[in-house]
Amino acid sequence: MSSNEVCLLLGATGVGKTLLLKRLLKLSLHGANEVDGCPQTLPTVGTNLTDLTLRRKKLTVRELGGCMGPIWPSYFNDCSSVIFVVDSANIAQVSSSCIQLLSVLSNEALREASVLIIFNKRDMPCTMSLVEMRSLFRLDDVVASAHQTITTLEASARTGTGLLEVLTWLESIAVK
Repeated sequence: MSSNEVCLLLGATGVGKTLLLKRLLKLSLHGANEVDGCPQTLPTVGTNLTDLTLRRKKLTVRELGGCMGPIWPSYFNDCSSVIFVVDSANIAQVSSSCIQLLSVLSNEALREASVLIIFNKRDMPCTMSLVEMRSLFRLDDVVASAHQTITTLEASARTGTGLLEVLTWLESIAVK
């Protein structure tokens, strides 16, 4: 892995990308014991760059604000992987998130990228089950028609649930 490998962190506004990134950074630096407390976040306007150290290798995660959806493609050529975050507690946002995901997956610049879809906010009481989310997203059809290798995980950036699996995924694609 080169020192400038970039993973894009994408998703609609308010899905929890910034908190997810803060939690992943803390986990990568301090390990699983350091997930207590919930840092404050603000909606990202523009981009956030965060360097994660994974098995002594560096990966830059570029978070793009949800409001930047129309210009996301201008960042696609510079990345090797994509994390797409979905708010599994916001049913009203699911169809627009699905359209955004399909747009990302269909972009030729990302044809070889590894893709992780995170169904976030699993800690919320009104969250949809993974079966419901997969159905609403028609995820089996999306995965079957995509050129990319797609992985799905459930997580809660707020509680830290599932974040070790996200780091494991990042490490697995970093050694390719």
